[in-house]
Amino acid sequence: MLNQVHREWNDISLDRALSAASPAVAGALEKALAAHDLGFDEGLRLATVEGNDFVALIKVADELRRREVGDHVTYVVNRNLNFTNICIVGCAFCGFGRGADAPDAYFHSIETLVAKSVEAVERGATEVCIQGGLPRDLDGYFYVRLLRAIKSRLPGLHVHAYSPMEIAYGIDKTRLPLRDYLLMLKEAGLNSIPGTAAEILDDSVRKSLSPNKLKVRQWIDVIRTAHSLGIPTTSTMMYGHTELPEHWVRHILLLREIQKETGGFTEFVPLGFIHPQTRLFQSGRARAGHSTPEDLLVHALARVLLRGYIPNIQISWVKMGFDLSLACLDAGANDFSGTLMEESISKSAGATFGESITPGEIRAMIRMIGRTPAERSTTYKILKTFDYADAEERLPLERLPVMAGGAPDHAQLAQASY
Repeated sequence: MLNQVHREWNDISLDRALSAASPAVAGALEKALAAHDLGFDEGLRLATVEGNDFVALIKVADELRRREVGDHVTYVVNRNLNFTNICIVGCAFCGFGRGADAPDAYFHSIETLVAKSVEAVERGATEVCIQGGLPRDLDGYFYVRLLRAIKSRLPGLHVHAYSPMEIAYGIDKTRLPLRDYLLMLKEAGLNSIPGTAAEILDDSVRKSLSPNKLKVRQWIDVIRTAHSLGIPTTSTMMYGHTELPEHWVRHILLLREIQKETGGFTEFVPLGFIHPQTRLFQSGRARAGHSTPEDLLVHALARVLLRGYIPNIQISWVKMGFDLSLACLDAGANDFSGTLMEESISKSAGATFGESITPGEIRAMIRMIGRTPAERSTTYKILKTFDYADAEERLPLERLPVMAGGAPDHAQLAQASY
């Protein structure tokens, strides 16, 4: 069982793990522990580890996490607002988008979205995260009007909104320059941007996933310009589809280079591909989503490669479930994501781990791995630390996942290859 494997590697000391690793892997990991940047070849070596090398990577990632951000596990109380599922892009990896005439297509009004935001604040939210599809007839100024409407009602609410793809679409619709469009959004109340629509930052891979989506250079331009205007962003990577370990490494190193230049990334979020309801998987062009070894490895790899630059590595419990998310928090991650309250994109692709969790449930699970929960803002300011359990804390036992085919055993983890 995964919990048993988790306990086994936790019982192994860092020194013992490094001494059991191969010389090349141990050398790369010791270099990271000495606060030196790893290059592509070293990163690729770590991205393909097995057995004792795999355990050493996990242990070093956890130690780097402890050194960089300590033993608190943070979370944000937030609400997702997926305002429309109507989309013309046609991404093969997406189960969310619908045609305008589809019976289950929707486009929430601004009034509805403001009401949802008010309800979120009443439930303790400090953030709303707004993303949606790209309808053909979208008014490019809709994004601005929505921001103004929410901020006029809730001026203190952090609005984390609009992926680089949505921003590029707004620019196409309004014909404004990128910088001017972002300034307009910022003045209307945009506080930060989700760094989604990244998938894999390699145009050859992106062509197989969605030829109509923005190119790597466009994604980078939106991100760099936002950072230059004082708009922070997250950064993400989707794995478990058609990509190879070399793509993980190049993607993460590219994010590191941007961060060195701008300092604008608040966190890195690995996002496992949810496959069942997507054309990409159903047509036989992708593997069956992310695996448990990949989940652990990617989170650990990110910690090691981004050490000293992007301090926060976030898990996605909606994609991995609670059991595996907790394991990743002992493999380099330090943030439990958010309460979400509602979630449509992963659910539409076939995710089965729910779309809402309470702060008390998050805190109770964090204590299971011996760490201290802390509520944060979107930009990682600690709002409250919970040194002791309270009456709101309870484990979400009714939603703990049952893995298809059973959780992997220790041998499966040790022998995993990519």
